This record gives sequence, structure tokens and C-alpha cells, in this order.
Amino acid sequence: VILVAATTENPAFSVVSPLLSRSLLITLHGLEDADVRELVERALADERGLAGRFELEEGAEDNLVRIAGQDGRRSLTLLEAAADGARSRGSTTIEVEDIAQAADGATVRYDRAGDHHYDVISAFIKSIRGSNVDAAMHYLARMLAAGEDPRFIARRIMISAAEDVGMADPSALQTATAAAQAVALVGMPEARIILAEAVVHLATAPKSNRAYNAINAAMADVQAGKLAPVPLPLRNDDFAGAKDLGYKDGYKYAHDYEGGVAQMEFMPEGLENTRYYEPTDRGYEANVTQRLGRIRRVLDGSDGSLG
Repeated sequence: VILVAATTENPAFSVVSPLLSRSLLITLHGLEDADVRELVERALADERGLAGRFELEEGAEDNLVRIAGQDGRRSLTLLEAAADGARSRGSTTIEVEDIAQAADGATVRYDRAGDHHYDVISAFIKSIRGSNVDAAMHYLARMLAAGEDPRFIARRIMISAAEDVGMADPSALQTATAAAQAVALVGMPEARIILAEAVVHLATAPKSNRAYNAINAAMADVQAGKLAPVPLPLRNDDFAGAKDLGYKDGYKYAHDYEGGVAQMEFMPEGLENTRYYEPTDRGYEANVTQRLGRIRRVLDGSDGSLG
């Protein structure tokens, strides 16, 4: 059996793996604007098309090419529908308004189960990370116009607040969480305003991924088997016989010490002096950097006070 098939979706998402592995994939890219324009002009003149019975007013062709979105078939469908609109007015001139009515608003190319979904949300998050608030707003608008679930967008904004803004502006996560709750309560179309406010906060905030890096590094150590027993002073001693086992021996109650920090070892054996979290000097995290430096000096015994 020789199967020749075409799909407008990414085969990685829409074709089952056994068939995909036995297929030769050829990617067909969208047409250039000049190519779409040539198709339209040919359809206007060709006997198999509109045979010269209609003309496009200035600006209408540009609008049609833009709305077609690199899709030749869509450009011809729009042209035919717009010609019907002009005909119904008793005119041979296709106007911008005819194109707009034929399109009924530009259809956004975006499938919520395929690669356009992932491409746009990826561009959205990367724009926030890159502090480009205008690009982030554009991709937000594209998702909303295509009918994306605003709750999904809100969840990704919360993740971005923790991963990309982090401790450089801890209030970003508060904004993102509040936005997610508000979106669930309000719904569309007003949810767009709430999401836009959260996007502005995150995109313009100072950025730090150090908390994200810290948990990844700690998880890597755990997965690598660095799981020495919890030090005795830190173990739960709320049971009979705990004292005889040495549980809590050597534990120092932090509140009894200057600055609320006591010198002692918290890490299990083999991970002493390991540093997972290394803050930046950006935004609020600059304050964390200074305080954490003093805390660590107390913990390792190089300085007896927080100063």
C-alpha cells in the first residue's frame, strides 16, 4: 500500500507513531505574500475565475493577502465570497468592507491540540522572560482570539512568575495567582483585562531563575542517590525512646540565637557546604543576596553574628 496524505497539522501530534516511523515527511511552507497576490490577480482575470468581471479597490487586495495568512486556498475562497458581496451591492468593485465581511474577522491559525498551540504559548512565555511586554501582549491576544482557555494561559503565567521572575520580584507570583483566581471567577471577555495586567507585571519585572535552578539541582542530587540519613539533631523526637537513640542531640533552637540563626549542620552526610540557591543582584533578590551571605557565614561558623 502506498499512502499519500496531507495534513495542516504537525504530524508529530496528529499521526500515530507506527505510521509516522514508516513515512517520508515533506514539509510544505506557507506562501509568500507575493505568491498569494499573484494567485488573486490570476483568479480575477482567468476565465476559470472571475474572468475580469470584478476589480479590487486600492487597499482591498492588501487586506485580502494579509487575512489569507499565507494560504492560497483561503485567499481564493475569500475572493469569491467578497465578489459575491460586491455583486449583491450591484457593484463590480470589491471593496475592503467586502473582504472584511467575507472573512468575518481574520481567522487565527491556531489549533489547541497541535503545534500552533505550543508555538504560540512558547513565544508568549519567552516574550515575558525576555521582558518584551508588547510581544507578550500580541501572543496573548492571538491565543484569546483563537479561543484558547484563559485558565490555561493563567496557569502558564503562574509558572512563569515562579520560574522566570522568581525572587527578583516575589509579588509577581501573587499577581499571577490572583489573576488565575479572578479569571476563573470572571471568565471571558473581561478575563482578557486581568490576564493583560498580569502579563505587564511579569514582563516588566526584574528576572531571576535562581529558585528554579536551585530545585532542579537539588532534584538532580536526589535522583543521583545522594540520600544519606537525616542528621540526628534534625530528626523527629516525638516518640518514646527517641532520646536514647540520640535524636535531637545537638539541636540548636534558632530563636534562642542572635538574628534567629544558629551554627549547626543541616545537610546530610556527603552534601555538607552544598549550595543550590545562588541569588542574583536583581530587584528584591539583591536584598536576599546580602542577607543569605550573612546567614551562610553564621551557619558555617566563619562569622558568629548576622551583623
